[in-house]
Amino acid sequence: MTFKIEKKIASYKVLSTEDKAAAVQSANDAKINNLESMHENVTRPEILFGSTYKIKTPQSEHALYITINDMVLNMGTEHEERRPYEVFINSKNMEHFQWVLALTRVISAVFRKGGDACFLVEELKAVFDPKGGYFKKGGVFMPSLVAEIGCAIESHMKQIGMLKDKELDDHQKQFLIAKRREFEALHNDTSSLDENSAFPAKALLCGKCQTKALVLMDGCMTCLNCGDSKCG
Repeated sequence: MTFKIEKKIASYKVLSTEDKAAAVQSANDAKINNLESMHENVTRPEILFGSTYKIKTPQSEHALYITINDMVLNMGTEHEERRPYEVFINSKNMEHFQWVLALTRVISAVFRKGGDACFLVEELKAVFDPKGGYFKKGGVFMPSLVAEIGCAIESHMKQIGMLKDKELDDHQKQFLIAKRREFEALHNDTSSLDENSAFPAKALLCGKCQTKALVLMDGCMTCLNCGDSKCG
């Protein structure tokens, strides 16, 4: 295609490879700077997508239902992402209504503030009940109801991609399977599993993953869930 230049040429320059790369980088930076991010003044849309998690503890006959709603940022682009916007906790048990309501408002405010809100998970999971914790299904120890709320938020963050699940590699999985079979063969104890867990009933609590899966193997305490061992 031919263009006719009507004005006088004042100067000209042949773009080098570096100039073209700089121009592309500048355009990409401009796109990134225009991306929508979570902040406290973001406008709440009419519809939010979310998930509800059920918590049933031995401390109450009524379950708690935790609903976390997400804001979808940069929808329809390659930078589309989901970020938690608000949280609600409902239950028939009104005993903890006051502090549960306060907790949901504080957590929702942190979500809407923007930035990395993943620190909330560790802060909530570190809360201990002075009256003692409890074991949930799977043999995992929960030090408090607040800690289990933190676990629910952690599961949601993993689901939307904010947190990465630290899974064992294939070698570690095969090692744990072999240790499990060795323990069962040694104790002839394949039928004596804890009714609330997939691990032996006599297993102890692992200090690393908080699961009742710690057994004595080859003179060393080994966790059949996360592989942690005193012998390294």
